[in-house]
Amino acid sequence: MDNSRLVYSTETGKICPTCQKPLSKCTCKKKKSKSQPNIKIDGIIRVQREVKGRKGKTVTTVSGFEINADELKNLAAQLKRRCGTGGSVKDGVIIIQGDHRDTLITELNARGFKAKISGG
Repeated sequence: MDNSRLVYSTETGKICPTCQKPLSKCTCKKKKSKSQPNIKIDGIIRVQREVKGRKGKTVTTVSGFEINADELKNLAAQLKRRCGTGGSVKDGVIIIQGDHRDTLITELNARGFKAKISGG
């Protein structure tokens, strides 16, 4: 039995498949954190139009905020209301359905953020 491994123990519960430790003491889960290295946080809010990976649907992404998650959700709700569309917040990026770059730039600048159009 070369390829057998422990999956569950009655003493510790589930076992991590990578490090073979109990999930509560897993050392590899910290390495798997989902961080996006391509998001620049330099005081400039970047507003970008995207369609890739969304079945041809256009969305506007707003990234580069230096605020906490609750404030980001509140801001996203206000921006969605201003554009009259839906959207969400994922990994520190506000996603607004449709192409609303100009509206978002003017709204963010009016709120005191330094915003610019990014990408093509």
